[in-house]
Amino acid sequence: MSNIHIPKGWEMPESELTPESIYMNRREVLKAMGVASLFAAGALPACSPPQEVIDAHPEINLTDLEKTVYPANRITKYKLDRRLTSEAIAASYNNFYEFSEVKEDVDHHAQRLQTRPWQVEVTGLVNKPKTYDFDDFLKKFILEERFYRLRCVEAWAMAVPWTGFPLKALLDEVEPQSGATHVRFESFHKPFLAQGQFAFWQPWPYSEALTMKEAMNELTILATGIYGHPLPKQHGAPIRLVAPWKYGFKSIKSVQRIEVVDYEPSTFWNTLQPLEYGWEANVDPNVPHPRWPQTKEEMIGTKEVRLTQKYNGYGDYVASMYT
Repeated sequence: MSNIHIPKGWEMPESELTPESIYMNRREVLKAMGVASLFAAGALPACSPPQEVIDAHPEINLTDLEKTVYPANRITKYKLDRRLTSEAIAASYNNFYEFSEVKEDVDHHAQRLQTRPWQVEVTGLVNKPKTYDFDDFLKKFILEERFYRLRCVEAWAMAVPWTGFPLKALLDEVEPQSGATHVRFESFHKPFLAQGQFAFWQPWPYSEALTMKEAMNELTILATGIYGHPLPKQHGAPIRLVAPWKYGFKSIKSVQRIEVVDYEPSTFWNTLQPLEYGWEANVDPNVPHPRWPQTKEEMIGTKEVRLTQKYNGYGDYVASMYT
């Protein structure tokens, strides 16, 4: 834990920016080969970065449809103030509580999850409820790549290149009714596949929720990919939520059900430990946590310590929702 770097908001300093030529060359190689690299990026809570990265992840084979959408066009509007986290580091440091509480083990155990076929039911207070096959998302919605900061409540952080589409686009298609106030998300429930779900006293399946305003915010996406290729299983394949101004546990993995409702739904961690995991879960260095300091964060892989920004630095886009 050495020098503290004071972030400069949205802009990435020239000294930290990966040259565009290098990044685009990598994208062209991926597109030409029709395959993806062996690693991907992380998700929820932890304390210390991995000491060793073992090159033992399965290769990601793209379907014919996926070859037409990856790598997606990068949206440059959302800039970083730090380097992207190494894909190898991010791929081996993941939270997926259903499979393991040990972050370095998740990538191994998560390979049991079968992500094809995969359906997502969108229901509740909508005029056009629908059950989507996962490939429907790749066909219907324009995927885009966005570089987002990821802040865990456990005081570590990453910088991740997600690929996905705005949640608003999906909600617009199903037409929420006027009385709708919240959107609830639910993951899979397969205890014989994911051993963590044998903890019957916990509120499985994993669930999360956003207010309607949060769900419709331009930053909120449903991610289908990472590092220029489809999501590996340890990252919540085949589709997960990403809300970058909130702590990582809010971005639920492997979504199977989306329900539009007129009440504030209960959520997994807030139900288990409400004093540690708030329902709103906005990144805020001024709100203390009983176990982890929230004023600073450590970048996974480099151990660089930074001052934590309110709303994870995305205040220009989200602060108006909380006035």
